[in-house]
Amino acid sequence: MKNILFILSLFLFTQLSAQENLQAKHWQEDLRFLQNTVHKEYSHLFVKTTKEAFDAEVATLYKNIPNLESHEIVVGMAKITSLFKYGHTGIFLNQKDVNFHSFPFNLYEFKDDIYIQGVHKNYKKALGAKVLKVNNMPIEEALEKIASVTNSENSQDFKAYGINYLGSPEVLHAQKITKSLQNAIVLTLEKNGKVFTESFVVMGDEERVPTHRGYVHQNENWLDAREQSETPLYLKHLDKIYYSKYLDKEKAMYIRHSRIADDREENTKDFYNRVFDFVENNDVEKLIIDVRLNGGGNSYLNKSIITGIIETKKINKVGSLYVIIGKHTYSAAQNLVNELHNYTNAIFVGEPTAENVNFWGDARPVTLPNSGIVAQLSYAWWQGKPAWEYTEWLAPQVPVKMSYLEYASNQDPVLDAALSFSGKDFILNPMQYIRELYMAGDAQKLATEIVKMIQDPRYAFFDFEAELSKSAHRMLGISSRNEEKQAAIQIFSFITQLFPNSIKAYKNLAEAYLEIGDKEKAKALLNKTIAMDPNEKIAKNIKEMLHKN
Repeated sequence: MKNILFILSLFLFTQLSAQENLQAKHWQEDLRFLQNTVHKEYSHLFVKTTKEAFDAEVATLYKNIPNLESHEIVVGMAKITSLFKYGHTGIFLNQKDVNFHSFPFNLYEFKDDIYIQGVHKNYKKALGAKVLKVNNMPIEEALEKIASVTNSENSQDFKAYGINYLGSPEVLHAQKITKSLQNAIVLTLEKNGKVFTESFVVMGDEERVPTHRGYVHQNENWLDAREQSETPLYLKHLDKIYYSKYLDKEKAMYIRHSRIADDREENTKDFYNRVFDFVENNDVEKLIIDVRLNGGGNSYLNKSIITGIIETKKINKVGSLYVIIGKHTYSAAQNLVNELHNYTNAIFVGEPTAENVNFWGDARPVTLPNSGIVAQLSYAWWQGKPAWEYTEWLAPQVPVKMSYLEYASNQDPVLDAALSFSGKDFILNPMQYIRELYMAGDAQKLATEIVKMIQDPRYAFFDFEAELSKSAHRMLGISSRNEEKQAAIQIFSFITQLFPNSIKAYKNLAEAYLEIGDKEKAKALLNKTIAMDPNEKIAKNIKEMLHKN
């Protein structure tokens, strides 16, 4: 075994030699080229970070380059481009010119932690094990260390793709999870109640873990933790872009759509027209479109899906149309679910998506002159929602996550939730409904309906306190009229009645009274929040407010 590790070690470092031969000044030239290109042609990307923060990170890396190994410099550049937090923008570490390596396992985040979903057959013992430590570092700490390297748009994007940066020896060293560039890594694992360690040896140059739609699928060399005697619908026929199945017992038509593209055998428009025709002429009560594994493609193909649903009135109603989303729903698939959310009566089930609802996408390759490494920089703005509705993802109304055991035993709690959900009297957009009641002046019905929705478990996805507070803050901030400020105070007061144990609710009401100059009521409420607050930091902040006023 020692001889094998030694040979692999030589192999690993030999493959890095091309970039190792670059001098520090060449790397610094590449970094300046990247910096200048961003400022000159892609300054629109400065949304989630500032030019000053970007330049500061560039200056730090530029200074450190003479003391870094080539892979550390590449990771440093990846960290800089990841500041933009747009999934299409970054230095992707799986590109040929980077030539990083991989350990032979695939990590997957389930409801109850991170597991080894797939592994090379030589490591069968590790299959299906929960990951506790990486190189004796707790998994949570290791994930924090690699998060800054990944160009993840949100935490869902990181869970879907970023966590497998833990399978790169170069990243592990650059982020100080290992002390040196190692060709083997030890994971501490838990399986069947037993804790053990497993050492994984790095794979050869250009070898990668063979994932498809986020999973390793079993073959002669690779193992899948899922029991192989059957295949759940969401993983069936993944060689096809989309397929449909009528579920007779549930009177539901199920569609699994895993890419926004035309299948070779049938284009998107024809496929959906055939599905809609079946829905119209058969006993179908629900249509379920599953895009939880859809990583995008050509957004212009979405139109026929949306118009077809709108025209199929039998199914385009609350309780009859469901869309399954998840942490692999991304890019053109994000545009699709935005449109479904905007123009249809779909109920969304599963996990939040991996992309912001409005995002910079469609990246251009920018090749660094000395290393040949490619940075992808986005140039196209996709705005599926009004600017003031900006959110980090599209969240489901019916949140469901899959556990490892459910995956391993071929269960699908997400589809089950869609099939069993009752859409009777369900409000798709609670805040819009609340606004309509408010504008109609029906205060009694408004109060009754809000309380009813808060108590209904189907609305567990919706943060009523936060959304009502946003509306009141908006009303308080945009108007100089006393009537509207008083209306904001009424909303804040109502929130304290709905959530009598919320410190934040009383603090917001106090700030509203300060806004209109009623210091006595404000001080009484602030003193109440101090009495309620077990958290020193919040209490300190409130005491400062009292002192100022």
